[in-house]
Amino acid sequence: MSLVGGVRHAARHTPGERNRAVDLLRAFAICIVVIGHWLALVVSTDDGIGGSNALSHLGWSHPVTWFLQVMPLFFLVGGYANGTSLHSHYARGGDLLGWLLSRSERLLRPTTAFIVILGSAGLGLPLLGADPELVALAVWAAQIPLWFLAAYVSLVFLAPFLYELHRRFGLAFPAVAFVAVLVIDIARMHADVPVIGAANYLLVWLVFHQIGFAWRDGSGNARPAILAALTIGGVALLIALTAFGPYPVSMVGVPGEAFQNTSPPSFALLVLGVTQAACALLLSRRLNIFLQRRSVWTVVVGINTVILTMFLWHMGAGVVAAVTLYPTGLMPEPAVDSGEWLLLRVPWVLACAAVLAVFVGVFARIEARSAGLRKGQIIGSAPTAGRLRLPGTARRGIVVTGIAGVVLGLITIAVADPAPDYLAGLPVAGLLSYIAGAGLLRLARHHHS
Repeated sequence: MSLVGGVRHAARHTPGERNRAVDLLRAFAICIVVIGHWLALVVSTDDGIGGSNALSHLGWSHPVTWFLQVMPLFFLVGGYANGTSLHSHYARGGDLLGWLLSRSERLLRPTTAFIVILGSAGLGLPLLGADPELVALAVWAAQIPLWFLAAYVSLVFLAPFLYELHRRFGLAFPAVAFVAVLVIDIARMHADVPVIGAANYLLVWLVFHQIGFAWRDGSGNARPAILAALTIGGVALLIALTAFGPYPVSMVGVPGEAFQNTSPPSFALLVLGVTQAACALLLSRRLNIFLQRRSVWTVVVGINTVILTMFLWHMGAGVVAAVTLYPTGLMPEPAVDSGEWLLLRVPWVLACAAVLAVFVGVFARIEARSAGLRKGQIIGSAPTAGRLRLPGTARRGIVVTGIAGVVLGLITIAVADPAPDYLAGLPVAGLLSYIAGAGLLRLARHHHS
């Protein structure tokens, strides 16, 4: 079955009980992230080709990031999907390691292809005469999406443990984490303990993930009046935190600012995400009614089919568009704060979208195969149950070591600065860690029945 045929088959045979709003939110969030990154990319050719962030030039645009910062929605729907998958997997007699291996396959197969291809380009282009510094910058820009994947993959691997915590404590667990984030922010601001902020990289995203669990089992489905009050109250608190409190207005990182809401994630970002979650739950019933339309639902299924491919390659598409349009003069370079620059964002985004469409056309089949869509499987459905044939101690050791290697590798690559002396434009330690970890997990999957 072709990719398009698989999408249509999946759309036609969607179970009636499926919460389609989850899929819409995931598709909406990825489109916002992709377009937002392209809009924020400022390309300059004054001293060789380079780039900067539009948020550094356009202070008035910072409030707009309240609508563009949608990473909390990814973790919200991720928690929902992981809860659904775990529940189905355990109900069919599947084991913990079997779930981890099957769930990770869809994430790691497209990611591994992305890293290998990106590394090959970083290694081969200088040999063909390209400027090593320019190649290093291009590789660094293209791999920016890996920072999110590092956090998301970590939560996927923690999901079975977090699921058990949810079953025992419900929303009390994310409520404690919510307070802990505030305490950590106070400590790093006023007690001069900045290192403690690293805990928020896990705690903030964990809160949204756990709310996703609650949404799935119904424990988070409060009355509409309560959800509306949470949404309005969240907006009011966010205004207070940024207008009168210590938090910057921008919910996306602004280069050069001493305090960021994203690195590490702050209490203000947490409030924004909880507000988004309340709004999503409030609108979910109406969204599900809207998504009964076959044409709309087919588009949503199509985006979800290639969602990881879109995310991984969207900055690479921006790089290709930049080196094609700007040095050749096809795209003018007016002042960033001018009306002309703003108008030129439209053809710029369209050009990036055209390049991304090519990347998706080439690489989407990798994701589709790992998701099982080519056999007509609905995106996000539970993985196949099964067990490892290796001895218990060996299988646990292989899986845990593989997980650690993948996460450490992704983090190492994501936090590295551009450097022409890296192998293939990527840090060697990160590459080796990721490849070794992914290899161990692949070995474990070969013994999965």
